[in-house]
Amino acid sequence: MPQNDFFETIYEVVRLIPTGRVSTYGAIAAYLGSAKGARMVGWAMNNCHSRPDIPAHRVVNRNGVLTGKLFFGSPTRMQELLEAEGIQIQEDQIVHFSDHFWDPSVELI
Repeated sequence: MPQNDFFETIYEVVRLIPTGRVSTYGAIAAYLGSAKGARMVGWAMNNCHSRPDIPAHRVVNRNGVLTGKLFFGSPTRMQELLEAEGIQIQEDQIVHFSDHFWDPSVELI
């Protein structure tokens, strides 16, 4: 599958993450059958910031850390977007991460 097609497939999953929930690069990659493809999901997220239909702010690392925050134009924008959805952030990490985690492999079956 060409990279652009795979990115679009990733975006389809990211669009399904509900407001107030987050997923991880690895969980999305695993759902798409690419268990070691977390980095590719990260590249897709870094590539979509000009597309308002993709809630890239809802994708974080496996520990709930806002590792992609530098790609939002402002160092605080990702946190602001998540907090506007009711997610508390402390020192670039989601508080009570497991309460907000959305796993597509569980939610989309």
